[in-house]
Amino acid sequence: MAKGDTEARDNPGIPKPDRLDPAHPHYFAIMSAHASACATGQAGYLDPFTGLFAMTSDHHLDRGFCCGRGCRHCPYI
Repeated sequence: MAKGDTEARDNPGIPKPDRLDPAHPHYFAIMSAHASACATGQAGYLDPFTGLFAMTSDHHLDRGFCCGRGCRHCPYI
């Protein structure tokens, strides 16, 4: 999707497999960190294995559009 797209997927909390493969060895820990961040209203979380910041799907929905940067939890792609 291009920058500016505003239609979210049906289940925006689940990343597309090309962004986070369900077979990834740390999938459940990553998704747990995402769920915790969403539950506490945080914009994102630190990936428990890479230490990189990942924005939550809730943050993207609040922003209202896709930035086109390939975010892990983007609900618009």
